[in-house]
Amino acid sequence: MNFNIDEFINNLMLYDYMLFGGAFVLFILFIILAIVLRNKLGLAMFFVLLAFSTLILSPTLGYIELHKYLFKNTTKLTYQKKLEFTKATVIKGTITNDSKFNFSSCNITASAYKVSKNKYRNYLLRFKPFQKMSIVKEDIAIGEQRGFKMIMEPFTYAKDFNISIHAKCKGVVK
Repeated sequence: MNFNIDEFINNLMLYDYMLFGGAFVLFILFIILAIVLRNKLGLAMFFVLLAFSTLILSPTLGYIELHKYLFKNTTKLTYQKKLEFTKATVIKGTITNDSKFNFSSCNITASAYKVSKNKYRNYLLRFKPFQKMSIVKEDIAIGEQRGFKMIMEPFTYAKDFNISIHAKCKGVVK
């Protein structure tokens, strides 16, 4: 657990610190407003609730949305084939850097999930893939499109399935 927290803190950038600092300043501001309005109990409680909601939700949701915006990418699945004589599936695709920054690394994950005839069940099955595979691509420049190939093995599922791919990229923001 300590390794993950240390890695997270070491990978923070200036924008993350600004986001966390802004959330803390808003928390302090709402607490001060609650203290000033302590005679109006309903309004004071509202500001206390708003302060703690800001303290908890702003850094979490802000971090996710900030990194989606800064490291925007597009992944496209171009080919998938289950091999007949080997317990494996071949997956080919492309990743495109749509952001304004170079990517130092991208973790590309392919997930295999079951398919049913019910569209609502298909939606739910996407949240629980039965197999995952990840690869890392290094140094993707702005606007660059790079192909990748993955072999998911051992792949023993015999029924109908779908593959989805997504990438989580990081880089140096100046």
